[in-house]
Amino acid sequence: MAKILLSLMEVRLATDVGVVRHVEALRRARPDAYGRSDEDGWTAHIEGACGELACAKALGIYWLPTVNTFKTGGDVASFQVRTRSRDDYQLYVRPDDSDDAIFILVRGIAPRYEVVGWMRGRDAKRPEWFKTFDRRPKAYFVPDAFLHHDLDRLKGA
Repeated sequence: MAKILLSLMEVRLATDVGVVRHVEALRRARPDAYGRSDEDGWTAHIEGACGELACAKALGIYWLPTVNTFKTGGDVASFQVRTRSRDDYQLYVRPDDSDDAIFILVRGIAPRYEVVGWMRGRDAKRPEWFKTFDRRPKAYFVPDAFLHHDLDRLKGA
């Protein structure tokens, strides 16, 4: 696990990216595919971008602040980053997520984050982890104990 404190300028950069991502979703009349309200979408886009930057910082990888690329490539290099706000929230992987992708759990709220661990998509899709919360679509929720916590294995991957 890596604890990451984003600087003021890093938070500003990621916040700008999150705002533009959400404005693009509104402009294109693209509803949230997973049941978030517009108000929740602002937070999800901003905190998601901050989590991506924190993950990149932990891995020593340059974060490319992109917009409208969510269907191509990864959030940080080839990795998919899932940012969660609470300490008890788990890594989630959706049924249509790539089996080959590596998903990284980042928890926190700007400017403090913790890069918790990671798992490949195929390994996360276990029937006992398939559930739903708050009437949102079902996903696989991976308990922390099953995550890979050695981030060094991802450096240079």
